[in-house]
Amino acid sequence: MSSTFPTVTVLDIPFINTTTAQFTAAVQRRIVQQQNTFVVTANPEIVMYAHDHPDYRDVLQSADYVTPDGIGILNGAQILGDPLPERITGFDTLQALLQWGSDQHRSAYLVGAKPEVIARLKTILPQRYPGLNIVGLRDGYFQDAQAVADDIAAQAPDMVFAALGFPKQEQFIATYRHTTHGLWMGVGGSFDVLAGTVARAPEFWQKHHLEWFYRTVKEPKRLKRIAVIPHYLRLVKQQAKRQRS
Repeated sequence: MSSTFPTVTVLDIPFINTTTAQFTAAVQRRIVQQQNTFVVTANPEIVMYAHDHPDYRDVLQSADYVTPDGIGILNGAQILGDPLPERITGFDTLQALLQWGSDQHRSAYLVGAKPEVIARLKTILPQRYPGLNIVGLRDGYFQDAQAVADDIAAQAPDMVFAALGFPKQEQFIATYRHTTHGLWMGVGGSFDVLAGTVARAPEFWQKHHLEWFYRTVKEPKRLKRIAVIPHYLRLVKQQAKRQRS
């Protein structure tokens, strides 16, 4: 973890203690300096998966930055008496970096999501980010990860965004990140939102930290995922108790 920020450790995962603006600026500096950078945007679900899978926990701990993507992480830090200033979401960071990449004429490689989402992004991205050099845009339904990695290495992009879902995207990045000098970041379902195939929660819900609730109402199958929260909070309370004694 070569983070320039102080961290708050929630269930063995070190989250950066900073703002979205400071974090984005730090990542941009590293891209300009051609420093290899691995970013994880983690919510309680990812933390719980890491808690149950030590090999995945090792992958997360090897990242340069783990950002608190989810109100549950902020709640956890609060319980530990070490509050974090704000959520740093994968989607907001992705958008900010694509816009910066367009302004600075940087290159990006996007891998993940369904073929129809990628088809839409082929049209949307050049319109929205005209200065961005998109050197790769492929769906996540590939059999041969090495072939994808070889293509990324050949294109040598400034930024690689992997929307493969966890744990696959972080494992993919940890395996192949050293093939370029740029940024590698897992962004979960962000391509779907970028393509407009999944709507983001309206601003009211985002502001009141109820994005998870909005999305659960829209997609009831997410209920199973929300169910990890009480267990997660119980473990965080146990961690807080241990730290106090």
